[in-house]
Amino acid sequence: MDRVAVIDVGSNGIKIFVGESANDGTVRTVLDTNNITRLGEGLDATGLISADVMQRNVDAVTEFAAQARSLGAGRIVCVGTMALRKAGNSAEFADRVRRSCGINVRIISGEEEARLSYLAVLSGLRIDNDEELVVFDTGGGSTEFIYGRGPEMVRRFSVNTGAVRITENYLKSDPVTAEEVAAAIDRIDGDFAGAGVDGHPQRLVGLGGAVTTMGAVKLGMPSYDPRKIQGSWLSKADVEAQIAEYSARTIARRRQLPGLQPGRADVILAGACIVKVITDRLGTDGLTISHRGLRHGLAYELLRG
Repeated sequence: MDRVAVIDVGSNGIKIFVGESANDGTVRTVLDTNNITRLGEGLDATGLISADVMQRNVDAVTEFAAQARSLGAGRIVCVGTMALRKAGNSAEFADRVRRSCGINVRIISGEEEARLSYLAVLSGLRIDNDEELVVFDTGGGSTEFIYGRGPEMVRRFSVNTGAVRITENYLKSDPVTAEEVAAAIDRIDGDFAGAGVDGHPQRLVGLGGAVTTMGAVKLGMPSYDPRKIQGSWLSKADVEAQIAEYSARTIARRRQLPGLQPGRADVILAGACIVKVITDRLGTDGLTISHRGLRHGLAYELLRG
């Protein structure tokens, strides 16, 4: 069976998926993990990836590339998203990765990121041919939106609003204040309104680390289980309850919550606020969670050839 690896370099973390074609046409998971490396740390303030941040992210890509090779991946593809689209020294990052492990980093557009996210949803959830849905993929630096009907993408766009950016600019206290949370929500709502996030879809599907983490917190998972997360339901009430919970806790106390990956403790509140605004603007009572994301969509496409 063919085996491929996709390394997704995001603003908050780096994810790797190694998969292979199964006889029934599906993609079998060999490895699917992440490393919270914060490539977007401080990027809003300087427009550049700092030396320390760059080195730890180069090291993480190099380590993942070595894992992929040890698992027999015949092809390794590395893509970069919002942080690398924005950083003035992204070419230096790509060059250092290439020199470190021989992997080329391809920086993809927000629209391409959205397309791959939609493909990931189609590969993992049953979607009726005429079902109207909105898929969103929220990360550290941006949120992608895809409006579709069944397997067809109707409209896709990216908004430069993500959990790391909102945290650094609005949620600065520890614990946060009610005024900070209100200001963050107001900014997110303004950004999404300006980008045209509206409508009343039959189904809302959420992807990304914030969404899957919220699902894990809801289920109180001692260890993350993608099989339980995939296709699970996160209600509007769940989102509101988690915003209240994160707001009441210091970052250190958030790390004690079952299901919350410690490296996400400082940005999870911003992620939850983003999810809240999306459900508010689209008038839904919740969302279906997809564990699958950009990396799964790209692997699915590569294996289909």
